[in-house]
Amino acid sequence: MREDQLTVTPKGVPKAPAATARVIRRKDHTPDLMTLWLEPSVPFPFRPGQYCTIGLEGVERPYSIVSAPHEPYLELFIELVPHGQLTPRLWRLREGDVVSLRPRAKGLFTLDHRFSRHLMVATVTGIAPFVSMVRDYLHRGQEGHRFYILHGASYWDELVYDSELKALAQRYPHILEYVPTVSRPQEERNQGWTGETGRVNTIVGKYIQKFQLNPEDTVVYLCGHAGMIADVKSQLKPKGWQMREEHYFWPPKPWKPPRE
Repeated sequence: MREDQLTVTPKGVPKAPAATARVIRRKDHTPDLMTLWLEPSVPFPFRPGQYCTIGLEGVERPYSIVSAPHEPYLELFIELVPHGQLTPRLWRLREGDVVSLRPRAKGLFTLDHRFSRHLMVATVTGIAPFVSMVRDYLHRGQEGHRFYILHGASYWDELVYDSELKALAQRYPHILEYVPTVSRPQEERNQGWTGETGRVNTIVGKYIQKFQLNPEDTVVYLCGHAGMIADVKSQLKPKGWQMREEHYFWPPKPWKPPRE
């Protein structure tokens, strides 16, 4: 979720007392991307797609949950915001450290079962709620729905969950399609990349056609950079597509619409 989004309650309504969560594991993927696995001190039920609010030293922020409800730990995929109030503190965490945890999950960005097909568009850490939804759906052994995930990043090593999603797409081809894309294929950091290229918002139309999706039975979920979300909405909303959205913000570079 947003690095600059504070936990706010209506005037006169007390906040729920904070629980805690212990860091069970930490994995650094790049200098500014990591995954944390947390063990809550209290039972923590949630629906796939919801978020939890964690904190350190009195600063709290919400983060979408990667793990599915049946998993033993809360899994969070976090991006460092160099001048943010919380993430530089989180980057000092080690196994065994403790963070505060609001005891209730929140959020309405959950699977809409009224639609049989689900087009999910994400940038970098915006993949988190989609991984949770897919893990939960497959764990339950459900049928009758198909998921189409488009995942964009500047560099291939920011596509942290690509191996998992590719493996699931191969194992369940009747349920999941996964397309990762990098926006800077010419840079040395992406050397050897042979997959899709371009900002994820620029390939949405192409894959809607490829997957033969239509507004009657498909809902579109947008999660990640606000600029990506605004651009995809401007493409699809006038055509009658139903959309759900969850905004993430990370500075360090302002969004620039792609050139025609």
